[in-house]
Amino acid sequence: MATITNFLSRSPSSLSTFPKIDPACFQPASFIVSSFTKRRPPPTRLGISRTKFVTEATAVPTTRKVESDERVQQVHSIKEFDEALRAAKNRLVVVEYAASHSYQSSRIYPFMVDLSRTCSDVVFLLVMGDESEETKELCKREKIDKVPHFSFYKSMEKIHEEEGIGPDQLMGDVLYYGDNHSAVVQLHSRDDVEKLIGEHKADHKLIVLDVGLKHCGPCVKVYPTVLKLSRQMADTVVFARMNGDENDSCMQFLKDMDVIEVPTFLFIRDGDICGRYVGSGKGELIGEILRYQGVRVT
Repeated sequence: MATITNFLSRSPSSLSTFPKIDPACFQPASFIVSSFTKRRPPPTRLGISRTKFVTEATAVPTTRKVESDERVQQVHSIKEFDEALRAAKNRLVVVEYAASHSYQSSRIYPFMVDLSRTCSDVVFLLVMGDESEETKELCKREKIDKVPHFSFYKSMEKIHEEEGIGPDQLMGDVLYYGDNHSAVVQLHSRDDVEKLIGEHKADHKLIVLDVGLKHCGPCVKVYPTVLKLSRQMADTVVFARMNGDENDSCMQFLKDMDVIEVPTFLFIRDGDICGRYVGSGKGELIGEILRYQGVRVT
């Protein structure tokens, strides 16, 4: 069993616990993402119809009713759009680019409204691409030609985008990119990891470190489970997360840990790495956590 602090200063090959892997084999998120991509309904190309979108959304028979107290802000021009991004500062901004003639746009919109009510630290915007020439110019600037399209921004910078996604994927993306309030500790460097380990040597809590990449589909997929477990197991388990492509220190940490696939979960107790799980299976992750807690799983 290896002590993580010591491990960080030595070559991975000095550990007998883990297989020896060439760091040059490390793969970016695209190595995994393509394997998990689900078939989605084809997106709709932007048209010129100007029917009001909210009316269209609520009129779909199988769509839940959208109430009038929604927190989704509709923007009508490039100026309004840029002002909304600027006002959000470093908060996550989720933008749905939609069109009044798009059935898929009207289907997904109520789910975004629901998320806006539960994720108070996230700003939600709606852009109707076929509303006016001004919104068409905005879509052109942001390179949007099909809807529904979701873009995610922080500090006025686009950090992620998706096309034609469903409610589960939307929720996963919002939680993954906008998590500033949960019990999951956000780590941004190797020093953060060492500090967290030092804080929990005395209480002997198991640390579950979720290591991933920003644009990794499986990392997004499993993260709602991580959030849920962090609340349910708060008394006995500490959950933490690091995105390897956030900065050079994080990327070096992944290489030092021999992480070549993501997500990888490292299990740490009393300063020692006691195991790892590679994958996004919810049941498998829960089983591994229970096993390293000493709970017999049959």
